[in-house]
Amino acid sequence: MIRIWYLVHKWTSLICTAFLLMLCVTGLPLIFHDEIDRLSGGAAQFGMPGVGSSGTTPGLLPLDVMMGKALAARPGDVPLFMAFDNDQPSMTITTGPRPDAPASQMTIQFFDRSTGRALGQEADGEGVMHFLLQLHTDMFLGLPGMLFLGAMGVLFAAALVSGVILYAPFMRKLAFGTLRTSRSTRLKWIDYHNLLGVVALAWMAVVGVTGVINTLEEPINTLWRSRELAAMTREYAGKGALPPSRYGSLDKAMAEARKALPGNNPQFIGFPGGKFSSSHHYAVFFQGDTPLTERLLTPALIDAETGAFTAARAMPWYNASLSLSRPLHFGDYGGLPLKILWAILDLFTIVILVSGIYLWLGKRRASPAAHVREVETGGAVMPAE
Repeated sequence: MIRIWYLVHKWTSLICTAFLLMLCVTGLPLIFHDEIDRLSGGAAQFGMPGVGSSGTTPGLLPLDVMMGKALAARPGDVPLFMAFDNDQPSMTITTGPRPDAPASQMTIQFFDRSTGRALGQEADGEGVMHFLLQLHTDMFLGLPGMLFLGAMGVLFAAALVSGVILYAPFMRKLAFGTLRTSRSTRLKWIDYHNLLGVVALAWMAVVGVTGVINTLEEPINTLWRSRELAAMTREYAGKGALPPSRYGSLDKAMAEARKALPGNNPQFIGFPGGKFSSSHHYAVFFQGDTPLTERLLTPALIDAETGAFTAARAMPWYNASLSLSRPLHFGDYGGLPLKILWAILDLFTIVILVSGIYLWLGKRRASPAAHVREVETGGAVMPAE
């Protein structure tokens, strides 16, 4: 059994290591994406604490006015998304050439809702952070790339499990954390590799599992549209898509959505024809008002032509799992101290991966049987150095 687990650990690690290195390197700056955006001017500070763009404060401009400004800046475009900040009056409006436009054709505009001032715009796909996020998410291959990285995550989980199984008997006759630095360089790096692996084990397991869940985002959203969204809009089945020229008031739609889900904050609006709505509705997605429920979204569907409330239903468990896995994956729920911890553990993982490659590439005179004897004797009998 030791020989089998040794081979499992060896080959699962070898297959996924290069891709995991890429994910760790690209994930490191993504942990601090909010801070980097602020430093680079991507997130303006307005000096109005407590006033969020999703609120109903009299000083905030109507949503219809803000949408008019966005469309005036992009003649010929149609609205796709409107997203809010619950801490300050900044908001984004995403437009595109048609309701089902791909991400590469979208344009994101930034506004201050308290003044109506435009804060700039960017085409989706611009910027270093977006490049890193795309590489980290799907390697610019779309769904096949996401699913491939998900498979690498499954191999990573197998490598962790097999590593733990091998580590227990390996350390049986050695004190925990032993670093045999007086022996060969290779042996020293074996001990570093094992120790850091155990120290970062829980974090690697959490990040690995949540990463696999994140790669299933598109299938999960497709499942939601085919089941939950279809059930909520059954009475509209068979009707043609609503053209943008017949879209009704956003402010009226928001008022109806707030009546249906009082006490919650709207996070974004999905417009008809997009991935997060039907071909006839504004989908106003609300988040809860607690640290946990603010990660869980509940959509309220409003008829985009009449402004009448259609339905509201909490997202199913598979969407909830996806929503909760995102902040866990990037440490984006505990402020800067947790992000720093996430970054340290990310660096540990990089050392583990690099040392694993070094140990494999290095010239080794020992056979697999020698490594099995090493494990069986709790580290007392070592392979030839």
